[in-house]
Amino acid sequence: MKKLSSMEEFNSMKSEGKHIFMFSADWCPDCRVIDPVLPEIEENNSQYTFVYVDRDEFIDLCADLGVFGIPSFVAFDNGKELGRYVSKDRKTKEQIEEFIQGL
Repeated sequence: MKKLSSMEEFNSMKSEGKHIFMFSADWCPDCRVIDPVLPEIEENNSQYTFVYVDRDEFIDLCADLGVFGIPSFVAFDNGKELGRYVSKDRKTKEQIEEFIQGL
């Protein structure tokens, strides 16, 4: 999964193509629980580019998007927000796939 490196990159990616931004942090135990299943989720949903957003590095972006719990997911298609799965609760592989299928 690609890691977001700048706000310019976020704005460019958000505006062009289909992206799912995963908001996370290295210290987050609920985020680490889903790490093993993320490659399979990415592979099964290859129409999207998945991007890891470190919550600590991009705290202002989190505030702008209303992402106050992690792990969380926000999907965009050519600048339009398709959907969000934002909460502080632990997420299962099935819940994440259900969110993506509903976009």
